[in-house]
Amino acid sequence: MSAPFIERLRERPLLGDGAMGTMLYARGVPLDACFDVLNVNEPKIVQGIHAEYIQAGADWVETNTFGANRFKLGVHGLAAQVREINLRGVKLARDVRETLGRDIFVLGSIGPLGKYLAPLGSITPEEARAAFREQAEGLLEGGVDAFVVETFSDLQELRLAVEAVRAITDLPVIASVAFTQDHVTFLGSTPAEVTRTLRELPIQGLGANCSVGSSTLYEVLEQMLPEAGGLPVSIQPNAGLPSRIGERLIYVSSPAYMAEYAARMIGAGARLVGGCCGTTADHIRAMREAVDRHVPSRDGRTAAPRRARVEREAPALITTAAPTLLQRRLEAGEFLVTVELDPPRGHNIEKLVQGAKLLKERGVEIVDINDGSLGRVRMSVLPTAILVREATGLDINMHFTCRDRNLMGIQADVLGAHALDIRNILAMTGDPPRGGDYVNATAVFDVDAIGLIRILTEMNEGRDATGNSVGEPTAFCVGAALDPAAADPSREMERFLAKAEAGARWCQTQPIYDLEVLERFFARTRPPIPVVVGLLPLHSSRHAEFLHNEVPGITIPDAVRGRMREAGERGLRVGIETAQELVRHLRGRYAGAYLMPSFGRFEVVAEVLDALQ
Repeated sequence: MSAPFIERLRERPLLGDGAMGTMLYARGVPLDACFDVLNVNEPKIVQGIHAEYIQAGADWVETNTFGANRFKLGVHGLAAQVREINLRGVKLARDVRETLGRDIFVLGSIGPLGKYLAPLGSITPEEARAAFREQAEGLLEGGVDAFVVETFSDLQELRLAVEAVRAITDLPVIASVAFTQDHVTFLGSTPAEVTRTLRELPIQGLGANCSVGSSTLYEVLEQMLPEAGGLPVSIQPNAGLPSRIGERLIYVSSPAYMAEYAARMIGAGARLVGGCCGTTADHIRAMREAVDRHVPSRDGRTAAPRRARVEREAPALITTAAPTLLQRRLEAGEFLVTVELDPPRGHNIEKLVQGAKLLKERGVEIVDINDGSLGRVRMSVLPTAILVREATGLDINMHFTCRDRNLMGIQADVLGAHALDIRNILAMTGDPPRGGDYVNATAVFDVDAIGLIRILTEMNEGRDATGNSVGEPTAFCVGAALDPAAADPSREMERFLAKAEAGARWCQTQPIYDLEVLERFFARTRPPIPVVVGLLPLHSSRHAEFLHNEVPGITIPDAVRGRMREAGERGLRVGIETAQELVRHLRGRYAGAYLMPSFGRFEVVAEVLDALQ
């Protein structure tokens, strides 16, 4: 069975990554340092470079192991770490691939030994073969998809490297040679001679890389293709020849220039293109666009250019997700209206969907999905959110509590929500189980709402709770809960400000029945984030007394409860009118209204919304 890398290569030409050393040098690593040991000592730097190339559109990345053989590592006193450095090099690249979720390949890079073979030098063929095999075993153990034996000038040394790899695995091997500006290797072999020699080896591709720029390697390509015998040809030029400016090495080829040549190389017959010394993620991004313009898709049409996923001036990854509807409303200063939906007690959501459709007919665009409020068992929040959105097209604000999930579960669930494009999250600590039907259930509470907001904010910066990369940053719009009628308003304000500092972009209050409650709460401190005011229409005097006396977080002023008592049988009508008055007064003073139906009476909320017409 053919290897996946070869199968993909048969389908379409592939784009590789660019320089590793150039990128490390740009990050302050000295040119005379051992780049390979950074796999162990500074893994995040290496992974950051892999991530940039993958985000730029590379179909494969090479491991940071070009010089990770016993002879080159021995110069730095690291000869005993060959296996570890190579294995770690593969795992770093694979971890980035997994984090970013891109279907790309990891190629194990093997370069020359750095010492001449006998009789010119002192290294015997047996010693060379052993060194290459030792390196290849580490790469294989790490889990490479293929090998690239690259930047060789001595074809005998290259042969020994290929034999060492082939002795331990049948994974694909690409053999690549370095040429001079005179179109010969440093030992005088022409491209045609090199190609005829290489095609006799047990390899799956051959080509040229490094040393010179695009124009020279394009001419080398033209000479290799007729002799390749059907083997795929790989071309990875430098970004021109380097010049020293002060203490820095500068490569002159622009991304546009290299992209133009990449397209020409594909047109001439190259199956693998990429970059070597001096090339950066900007070069690969430009090459990606050029390659996509010239590569037909499986149905024969020209592939659409991929959108660049990283801004050219910013090395850090950024999210490609557009702001949510909720976020756009808040940022535009438009009055936000959202309605709460409780997941069902069972697994049938028909009533919930019908209620959501009614709300949409009345102009609602965003609904909140509760997460186990009052510590009672209901359908889990994420599936409910997905089912409601699929049935109605409404935007979702998903409540998310810390009660039922440990730190790992929290992060797994919110990443899953983001993948499903549920990105409005109201971060809540959660009601304890003892308040519901399962008084003996164990609550987790690894973090509280403030901690959850910090986790979501970190993910928006591309990191999980331990600082590890999550790949492309998330784009959560994070909200917080607020109880302005709390028994200890000073502590509630302290927590509210901490939530805003942790990254909350707006807050939603518990049900309010008198705006003076809010005015008193914010008398000394203006809200640092928009406030969406909670409204729960009252149905009767009994309903008002129950909420006030038995439901945590809800306080109904004496005057409102008195009004409900006087209403008698007109309690529902008075409750609706009271809520409508509050909605009218909210406009121009607060960011929006968050309406909560009681007893599944969506028509009551729909009538309250008439006040907005």
